[in-house]
Parts: sequence; structure tokens; C-alpha cells
Amino acid sequence: MKIIIINGPNLNLLGKREPEVYGSKTFEDYFKELETKYPTITLDYYQSNIEGELIGKIQEVGFSFDGIILNAAAYTHTSIGIGDAIKAIATPVIEVHISNTFSREDFRHQSYISPNAKGIVIGFGLKSYELALQSFL
Repeated sequence: MKIIIINGPNLNLLGKREPEVYGSKTFEDYFKELETKYPTITLDYYQSNIEGELIGKIQEVGFSFDGIILNAAAYTHTSIGIGDAIKAIATPVIEVHISNTFSREDFRHQSYISPNAKGIVIGFGLKSYELALQSFL
């Protein structure tokens, strides 16, 4: 099984950015833990702060991977383009958020990803990624 985790803007700052919301662990350290815990799954990771690069990666892997775990971060609430890219591919996508977006600002309650996603995992910290991964198993 081949799964990719795609992270959007500012998630490269995990471990530094608002630790009270996002925790103190870097995503790279967390990703290594996932690779160790799930050695039979081929896991890839991609992060970009640029919307077009995220769309390009979704299109690139969207017909050859078994699953995409996507945390589009702020683009979740603004990017019709990312939503359309997910709609256009064959690979199922699980939308993930570290924080509970529904307990935050009102603009975070709208998602352009959700209508085209297989499912959503919200609010379980970094564990949200593992829960999404388990949904593919």
C-alpha cells in the first residue's frame, strides 16, 4: 500500500508554531514515528506553502497512490482549486486537521476539501494523521 501525506501552508513550522494549538513535535519527527509503526506501508510526505504546488502534487499522485492524507491547512477554507483537484483524481483523499476547526474562528468551519473527500479527521492533534492512515488499512 502506498500512501502520501500532503501538508499545506505553515505546517512546516510544527513544533514552533503555536504549540498550545499544534503541539511541540515537528512533523518530520512524527512522520518517522509513523514509518516505524507501519513498516509494511510505503509512506511519502510532501509539504508546500504554495497552493499551485499542492495542486500539482495531488494531480501527480492522484492516479498511482492508494491514498492521500491531506491537511491543506488554511487553503482548506479558501481553495476551490484544491477541491477541484481532489474531485478530478481517482485516489481517495482523507482530509485531516490537527486542531478542531469547528472550535475556532467561523471562517474555519467552511471546507472546499470535504465535499470531495472520502472522510475527515479533525481535532486529535498529530494523531489525526494516524487515524486517517488506519482508515486505509
